[in-house]
Amino acid sequence: MKSDIEIARECRLAPIGQVAAKLNIPEDDIEMYGKYIAKVPEKLIDGERVGKSRLILVTAITPTKAGIGKTTVSIGLALGLSHIGKKAVVALREPSLGPCFGMKGGAAGGGYAQVLPMEKINLHFTGDFHAITSAHNMIAALLDNYIYQHREEGFALREVLWKRVLDVNDRNLRSIVTGLGGKTNGVTAESGFDITPASEIMAILCLAQDEADLRRRIENILLGTTMDGRPFRVKDMGVAGAICVLLKDALHPNLVQTTEQTPAFVHGGPFANIAHGCNSVLATRLAMTYGDYVVTEAGFGADLGAEKFYNIKCRKSGLQPALTVLVATTQGLKMHGGVPLEAIKQPNAEGLKEGLKNLDKHIENIRRFGQTVVVCFNRYATDTDEEIVFCREHCRELGVGFAVNNAFLEGGKGAAELAELVVGTIERQPSAPLRFSYKDEDSVEAKAEAVVRQVYGGAGVTFSPAARKMIARINELGVSHYPVCIAKTQYSFSADEKAYGVPAGFTVAIRDVVVNCGAEMIVLIAGSILRMPGLPKSPQAERIDLVDGQIEGLS
Repeated sequence: MKSDIEIARECRLAPIGQVAAKLNIPEDDIEMYGKYIAKVPEKLIDGERVGKSRLILVTAITPTKAGIGKTTVSIGLALGLSHIGKKAVVALREPSLGPCFGMKGGAAGGGYAQVLPMEKINLHFTGDFHAITSAHNMIAALLDNYIYQHREEGFALREVLWKRVLDVNDRNLRSIVTGLGGKTNGVTAESGFDITPASEIMAILCLAQDEADLRRRIENILLGTTMDGRPFRVKDMGVAGAICVLLKDALHPNLVQTTEQTPAFVHGGPFANIAHGCNSVLATRLAMTYGDYVVTEAGFGADLGAEKFYNIKCRKSGLQPALTVLVATTQGLKMHGGVPLEAIKQPNAEGLKEGLKNLDKHIENIRRFGQTVVVCFNRYATDTDEEIVFCREHCRELGVGFAVNNAFLEGGKGAAELAELVVGTIERQPSAPLRFSYKDEDSVEAKAEAVVRQVYGGAGVTFSPAARKMIARINELGVSHYPVCIAKTQYSFSADEKAYGVPAGFTVAIRDVVVNCGAEMIVLIAGSILRMPGLPKSPQAERIDLVDGQIEGLS
């Protein structure tokens, strides 16, 4: 089997103007970024056409460290829908440089189900991540300068809530001290870095409805608290316009194509384990303006990405998925069935059977949101026909549609079964209107309890003194109506990454709370999860190289 990058280089790319023409977007309306990438202005969104499009969410069972192949399935489903004659568009997140050079080596799909040009998408792309990083850190610099320039007037902040960000996995930057040295170096203070996908600016970009909403949200970012207890926001410094300037181009969704020239919007990139895990509302609505069927995905397992897609993105945007696709693999099921990680590629009927409990819990959760769900079995070379038949029969007994995805090896043809299942299910049994896990008016504590009990299957939630202090502050600010975004491990329903399967009786400990007044959500940090990842012992960067002008190692 050829590598992803070898397959990508062999694919014939259509000029991006031709891809736009497939969607009836005039070439004069797009901004070219070379031959194969373009920015599409959000002003082209048509609310009436959005309402007629069928939105399909792709999510997954609780993943292994190698993932479940959700992005590959999302792209493959769009290919499959096109293969059976449907007008399909896929809307995805942008990859982050941190995981690309850390664990993953790339995040643009795989095999014959990729978005292209994959090297550019996986690296600097159109500069959106850099713009978000610059905008975030510009606010940090302006805030430090404001404190420095006004200190002799008696101005100071009792607490500073705004850290810095970088799109690199760098554990040494998690906790730092700034302003060391002479007086002209600024005011000495403790600070730290999060990774760019965890930036509130990233969340704002992905939730903003238009340029005016972007500005409103940026103005409302809470930076800290003054000595007399008042909130201090970006609008108090009068710099929201400057930040909007930095984000002007990044706000427009990016148009690219798949390995079979299916249109794809790739825009925004928050992680689901530490942020809300969904591509931008603007990209989704643009895709729905031009596609009869739109496939999108939400990060990691359904307990993270799908929950946040429903409870945050859909709640705030009014989007209603017609169907949710749940991706599963034998390797993931065996891991959750107690099979050692080094043996999950080997046949193990008992482990597979036990692991289906994890699948069942995710199906139960998705149905609780009012969603019709089908299961996509993402096939790997080590899977046996007996394992596939066993999983298919299990889903039949549950009354859940089941299809095998082989787009990795066969492109659209390999996802035709899945595409037919999706179209038929939407026609016969589309999802009901979304039922959220909690009401806006519920307390922060009640919202956390609802997610932990209903979605994770836990016994309850505990809050550290620091978390309770911040919740009290949230109540004072009058923003407890915001949805909650729980940051936790992606490898378990619980906050313990080793608790595979379907753990029960556990509590989730919230150690800290971050209020995102611009993104209008409350981030609850659970267990030992970190908003700045570290690099593994052998990072993918060791295998990425430039050889005779060609990039190698982006898998």
